Amino acid sequence: MIRVVLADDEALMRAGVAAILAADDAIEVVAEAGNGREAVDQALATRPDVVLLDIRMPVLDGLAAAEEIRRVLPDTGVIMLTTFGEDAYIERALGLGASGFLLKSGDPRELLAGIHAVAEGAAFLSPKVAQRVIARLSGGQLARGAAARSRVAALTPREREVLTLLAAGLSNADIAAKMFVVEGTVKAHVSTILNRLGARNRVQAAITAYEAGLVGGEAPSA
Repeated sequence: MIRVVLADDEALMRAGVAAILAADDAIEVVAEAGNGREAVDQALATRPDVVLLDIRMPVLDGLAAAEEIRRVLPDTGVIMLTTFGEDAYIERALGLGASGFLLKSGDPRELLAGIHAVAEGAAFLSPKVAQRVIARLSGGQLARGAAARSRVAALTPREREVLTLLAAGLSNADIAAKMFVVEGTVKAHVSTILNRLGARNRVQAAITAYEAGLVGGEAPSA
């Protein structure tokens, strides 16, 4: 079972999301919260696989809650589920270590797919959010090609191979199957890659891979 903590200050919205998740037999909502502080407390109490966080919540907003949860529970995936898709929110959420960013206006199937992906160690962005991230990369606002290539150069050939597959959206299990190694080996490689790249999560590592030209063609020059 994928154990989930659901946080949103609107009770009706929480009920709707909980109903969507209940349709998936592999997902269990173990706790709900009405603000960011409650979300952190419930995450500490239940140690879920994934925490779904609204951004605008009282007491402690979702971004601050995400930062705290990632600090104290590094093995718990964080997904931002929000009405607001502004670039500043997206960048800050990913920078704080969120592994997913979904819009409440999206297809419910995206929500279920995102939870499964993040629980398996992958990252997941709703299509609209992914388009905005790619557009900003292509537009040069986040492009740091030279610096990214320098960081990637510090990786071994095997680690670069893992990074390329990670950036393509593969989970640890998928990478292990493709490389004919055990999943524990992939986890070790990913940990080393994040450390050497100075990345806080897989999303940041994937962006570095894009900027360095490992995937999606050559990244724009910095």
